[in-house]
Amino acid sequence: MPRTRERVESPERLEDTGRLESQELFRRWRKRGDRQARDQLIERFLPLARKLAHRYRGAHEPYEDLLQVASLGLVKAVDRFEPDRGTAFSSFAVPTILGELKRYFRDLGWSVHVPRGAQERALKVEEAEQKLTTQRGRPPTVPELAEYLELSIEEVLDALETAGAHHAVSLDAPHSDDDGEQTTLASSFGQCDERYELIEDGLTIGAVARQLPHNEREVLELRFVEDMTQTQIAERIGVSQMQVSRILRHALSRMSELAQAEPNGARKPAPRRHRGARRGGARATRSRGS
Repeated sequence: MPRTRERVESPERLEDTGRLESQELFRRWRKRGDRQARDQLIERFLPLARKLAHRYRGAHEPYEDLLQVASLGLVKAVDRFEPDRGTAFSSFAVPTILGELKRYFRDLGWSVHVPRGAQERALKVEEAEQKLTTQRGRPPTVPELAEYLELSIEEVLDALETAGAHHAVSLDAPHSDDDGEQTTLASSFGQCDERYELIEDGLTIGAVARQLPHNEREVLELRFVEDMTQTQIAERIGVSQMQVSRILRHALSRMSELAQAEPNGARKPAPRRHRGARRGGARATRSRGS
């Protein structure tokens, strides 16, 4: 049987054919408003949107979100393109899609508000860092980034710090402490130490307790340091329980008055935790008695 010689189209002819088909589709869309032609154009140039979205894949954003943004840019390019000007659609679509991607990173991809100039510089540094890492097989240094972008080292450092605001991290994210133990990021934050207030209270109470009579300081120590009941205190010092209650009441009242009085005669707010104040005064009394 004779062999059938298949006709193979040259790449140039296929490219010309595709360009003519695209021009016809644009004509139908622009002149007649043919929605089917518009959909075919979007489907025809969707690989271009995928390629541009893939360029930003390493920017810590999900590729699906980037592809959606790039596809939106492609739709806008199809709607705005004017074939009568004689330019290729790809020359118009590429900057349109890239502009949409950059706008996404600038306006929607940041966890906090950052000035536009700082955003653009941070994105430029991130893109240069990825490109140089691919070329050299290692992350570039700050001076190398500054030389490549023709920026100062301070500007590159500011951009790298600004890039840290691009993405938020959950407080429940795993975090390793100094001892190598796995905790959460929230556990690494400092907390207000309430014991600082106790230091001030202790100094104030210690000063006023020294001005009380010996028997009152002794009763305070037995009550708030040794945690004895009023009946036990009465048996210890040989008085009635009612007298112990009277001594405590008078001692605490006197301490409150002395604590509120400043050396220059001014008044300051009364301690907020009277029970804590009593314990502090008792400790000071015990220290002096020992």
